[in-house]
Amino acid sequence: MFTSTGSSGLYKAPLSKSLLLVPSALSLLLALLLPHCQKFFVYDLQAVKNDFQIWRLICGRIICLDLKDTFCSSLLIYNFRIFERRFGSRKFASFLLGSWVLSALFDFILVETMQYSFGITAASNLPSGFLAPVFALFVPFYCSIPRVQVAQILGPLSITNKTLIYILGLQLFTSGSYIWIVAISGLISGMCYDSKMFEVHQVLCIPSCVAKFFSWTLEPIFSSSEPTSEVRIGMGATVDIQRQQRMELLDRQLMLSQFAQGRRQRQQQGGMISWNRLFPPLRQRQNINYQDGQQSEQQASPPLEVSEEQVARLMEMGFSRGDALEALRASNNDLNVATNFLLQH
Repeated sequence: MFTSTGSSGLYKAPLSKSLLLVPSALSLLLALLLPHCQKFFVYDLQAVKNDFQIWRLICGRIICLDLKDTFCSSLLIYNFRIFERRFGSRKFASFLLGSWVLSALFDFILVETMQYSFGITAASNLPSGFLAPVFALFVPFYCSIPRVQVAQILGPLSITNKTLIYILGLQLFTSGSYIWIVAISGLISGMCYDSKMFEVHQVLCIPSCVAKFFSWTLEPIFSSSEPTSEVRIGMGATVDIQRQQRMELLDRQLMLSQFAQGRRQRQQQGGMISWNRLFPPLRQRQNINYQDGQQSEQQASPPLEVSEEQVARLMEMGFSRGDALEALRASNNDLNVATNFLLQH
């Protein structure tokens, strides 16, 4: 249903997998077995300011002490794993590092502003955990992931492929008294890093030697194999509907494999790929009479008109106009299918 965030599990997302497993395991360990050690992971800016406990800026911003925050942030990280596939692990890690460092500065600014303007002291009550980078990821999610309507309810209101993610973010935003401070600082830091303001993306980045070291040591541990499971067919469907669903599934699998092969040929030889030469559009294939195997598709269909709005959405995600045009033509203007092609390969 929510295909814009990918459908291949944690394949090609080792950093996202490590962020899901390690902090969650440590949160459970502290909550169930070592509750007396939780005081060392409290995000207390008052202690940082008055007692110079600088280590709290690291320990207090890695592990969530609230299991509800752990659960919500883990779900969001899982859905944001698409950015690691798109940018690569090094650039994704640089974004997380940059937003994590910048958000600590904005936390101080917001807390001091509250205390100076309204007399509210919140420096010792901020929620702990890897929350600010999670909120920072909403910036590229809003800007670069296309909004595709899934269902329409109550007239103008509609459910899109991004609705569930925003609901999870709202749930995390309202889970504590002062978590909105961390959320706002995360959003601001995400905008600063994503817009390349003050060249922070060049200063706060992962060096190539460090990236190679972790790729050599940790990536084999957290890497996931390519999924090969087949999509389940809905129960209760008629024979014709099941047959059509299977044909659509085979069409998509065929196009994915042929698209990957075409991309490899393009990288080796250069030039534009003739996608319609590799495989026909979906509508043309779906109109085949399944019971009559003698019908053929010898007549070439006229060139399909592509929506410029959908091309613009794909170009906003960083893909070239040529790839966007050919992907939309091959998928018969199906933005979901075209997005999956370009994001998963």
